[in-house]
Amino acid sequence: MRKFVLVVALLALMVAPSMAQEATAETLTVYSGRNENLIAPLLAQFTEETGVQVQVVYGDTAAIANQILEEGANSPADVYIAQDAGALGALAKAGVLAALPSDVIERVPAEYVSPEGFWVGLSARARVFVYNPAQVEALGLELPTSILDLTQPEYAGLVGWAPANASFQANVTAMRLQLGEEATAQWLADMVANGTVSYGSSNTNLNVAVANGEVVFGLTNHYYMHNLKKETPDLALEQAAFAAGDAGALVNIAGAGVLTTSDQPGLSQRLVLYLLGNSAQTYFTENTSEYPLVAGIETNPALIPLTDFGLPAINLSDLDDLAGTLTVIETSGALDE
Repeated sequence: MRKFVLVVALLALMVAPSMAQEATAETLTVYSGRNENLIAPLLAQFTEETGVQVQVVYGDTAAIANQILEEGANSPADVYIAQDAGALGALAKAGVLAALPSDVIERVPAEYVSPEGFWVGLSARARVFVYNPAQVEALGLELPTSILDLTQPEYAGLVGWAPANASFQANVTAMRLQLGEEATAQWLADMVANGTVSYGSSNTNLNVAVANGEVVFGLTNHYYMHNLKKETPDLALEQAAFAAGDAGALVNIAGAGVLTTSDQPGLSQRLVLYLLGNSAQTYFTENTSEYPLVAGIETNPALIPLTDFGLPAINLSDLDDLAGTLTVIETSGALDE
């Protein structure tokens, strides 16, 4: 009996510290507009290296941003991770993002950071056009130098897009800022009239369609082709950028901000800083084929150099008017099936 009591007492001493550790474990709540497959491995790595637990709510970038606004002061979110700058800009303008310290924002070039320091880019993605090289040669086509060229008769029925995709919508928002409302609406209407083929919200399906010869060109983000070629290296798919500064040469970011309602801002900033660390930045370039934003991290050599894009003269924070963009796209008929 005495031996049994002693064993129980020893077990209690062994379990108690573990239970206490679990009870006091630091926990962050992250709202993520990035796909779980893209960001979850990094968050798990953060937990493994720091011991900080991360609870994540996943969803569409715009929907998650709206949820934060609806929750207001009661939002449990500490950190918001978005797949584009527009949603971050909307939250910054609503006053729900806290200013980040200089040791965070100074790691990233100024063009990929909120001018007021409310959000920071984690990785970059570029808008490009993919094409089927065999089809281009067979049809004797010239590669377009501007997104505006695609309304010309020689491209009729040969171009695909994904008008329900958030990245396309961000590009249209940038066009509204750069070209004006009327010119952008006219371009959309002309693209529809020219027989542009819709692939809904799927850039993957669009890229596969170009490779299969369903269409010759596709407006998309750069990394879809590279990720597809990891599985099928000989895919009949290449890509190019429009001329530097063109309305179709947008470079957007996936980024993060810390909520003003967070009761642990220091820990939240620690996560953001981790995502700007060498390990995470290398992950972005090697695993998701994105552009790293921190100096010293080698970009995947298969990617078009980021400097070739010549950014349009816009503030990425201003890509926040999704409602206005959706109205223009819907009016054009681009979303009609």
